[in-house]
Amino acid sequence: MPDLTIRASDAEIMDDFDLPSSQIEPVLAGLGKVNALLGGHKSLIKALKNFPIHTGYSISDWGCGGGDTLIAIAKWAGKNNLQLNLTGIDVAPAAINFARKESANFTNINYLQADVITGTKHISPCDIVISSLFTHHFDDERWVTLVKNMQASARRGIIITDLHRHWLLYYAIVAITHVFTRNKMARNDGPLSVKRAFKKAELVALLKNAGIDNYNLTWHWPFRWALIIYKS
Repeated sequence: MPDLTIRASDAEIMDDFDLPSSQIEPVLAGLGKVNALLGGHKSLIKALKNFPIHTGYSISDWGCGGGDTLIAIAKWAGKNNLQLNLTGIDVAPAAINFARKESANFTNINYLQADVITGTKHISPCDIVISSLFTHHFDDERWVTLVKNMQASARRGIIITDLHRHWLLYYAIVAITHVFTRNKMARNDGPLSVKRAFKKAELVALLKNAGIDNYNLTWHWPFRWALIIYKS
């Protein structure tokens, strides 16, 4: 049994921003499929409706990875006659290159390579900042900095979805990654992501440290937190 009493601090292989495309693209493609299959895209779009979203709004995805979340939003917006300006931000050049290829058919999706902790001067303000399965990559101190940066950038609010640290999810991911893939990064980073994830009390404490009290935090299957932060 792994120690899940506190968040792990071990770096994931994916945290190496200089990884070549040949290593990162298969993992990003797999993550996109998992997000779609397990309802990650649907839960984020459901959260977007809480604002609500109007034509002309700009949405920025921090830690966009392969761009799968923005593509899902673009498809949903198209079906609902919403014209949205979508931007994906990631510090890894291989991720940005892959996302651009995946989003080639969507003229309203753009990408920017930038560091969301130290490079926010390069990031334009937007209506809503979103982030999917990304914030667990940061230790507590940098998590607070990240969310404060999101607050400064977003005019209307923030949506964060991330993992719930739980033994059942941990062993499920261990089993899935060992049955369905031989990819070293997936087998290492999948279970480690759970060890770096959050319990509710930790998220509440982090939000307090960030000076944020206008939010809604809910649990969703399979073992995910949905955090909506409102600016007003």
